[in-house]
Amino acid sequence: MTPENAPAVEPEPAGMSEFSRLTGVFFEPGKTFADIAERPNFWVPLILMIAASLAFTIAISQRIGWDRVVRHQLESRVAQMSDQQREAISRTMDMQVKMVSIFGYAGGILGVPISYLIMGGILLGIVRGIMSAPVRFKQSFAILCYANLPGLIFTVLAIMVMFLKNPDDFNLQNPLVFNPGAFMDPQSPLKFLHSVASSLDLFTIWTILLVATGVKAAGGKKLSFGGALTAVALPWAILVLGRALLAGMFS
Repeated sequence: MTPENAPAVEPEPAGMSEFSRLTGVFFEPGKTFADIAERPNFWVPLILMIAASLAFTIAISQRIGWDRVVRHQLESRVAQMSDQQREAISRTMDMQVKMVSIFGYAGGILGVPISYLIMGGILLGIVRGIMSAPVRFKQSFAILCYANLPGLIFTVLAIMVMFLKNPDDFNLQNPLVFNPGAFMDPQSPLKFLHSVASSLDLFTIWTILLVATGVKAAGGKKLSFGGALTAVALPWAILVLGRALLAGMFS
């Protein structure tokens, strides 16, 4: 067969652009995560989420103040302490404020990639090790980076609320009213229920569904959406219950 008579090779269709991916997570998640599973690049969403986390940390520093953060964290425990213990805490307050600010900025920069690495490893262990789906770690990590993009909306809204409310009234643990825990008294004795209710957040559920969509796309025919959702929701449910048990035990 001469070169002139050879059949023309059709070019492979180009993948989605980065902008299309970022918007497609919200509007076309099925198509977007299929593209992410095929080409698991993750730097753009990862950098965006780190920037959002750092922006939230800076907003806390400027609007709330680290001294107020420390006082809020110690508020429930100080009431049960003796006078000597309170004096000891008062003497070390400056050091605690400095340490919290350091960990706050370090967490704002390193917390996002480290948490994605840990979650990606757990997810891969369940999907590949137990369900035998052909998912690679790079796919798992990229899926988590894109699936957490609703956190950008959460961060913007939380910063807006932070600057609209009195700093003393801003709840760092539950800044937005998108979960039942926001309507419960955090100082109530029902710490277990409050912790569970606070975890049932709209943005968290949204993210879980997006991660499951991505895992299903990466797993192909060997993994159903129900299986992918189980792989994502099971470790999250264990974490929620464990955190709620600790909150109930040490309330």
